[in-house]
Amino acid sequence: MHEMSIAMSVIEAVADKARKEGCSVVTGIELVVGRLAGVEVESLRFCFSAAAMNTPVEGAELLIEEREAVGQCEACGAQFPIASYHVSCPSCNQFRVRVISGEELSVRSITIE
Repeated sequence: MHEMSIAMSVIEAVADKARKEGCSVVTGIELVVGRLAGVEVESLRFCFSAAAMNTPVEGAELLIEEREAVGQCEACGAQFPIASYHVSCPSCNQFRVRVISGEELSVRSITIE
């Protein structure tokens, strides 16, 4: 379950940032997770609460924005929602589709005290 390692990495990074800012408590974290990032969001939530125990992040509210995946056809330029990496353009049926969003996994913001 790689969601646990993701949760631990997020907690470590956020706790380090809080310490550098002279704060000891993190009260909120916002993450952005793309649909193609290979992350099971509910598993990440579960792992986060377990991994946060006895850290400055324990009890912090975790908000996760799930970002839709969008592709762009390299042949005709059309942009459209995608559900996987192997898709054809709905406008011209070409398979030269580049992912332009949906692979994100990032911390958008933290709230510290």
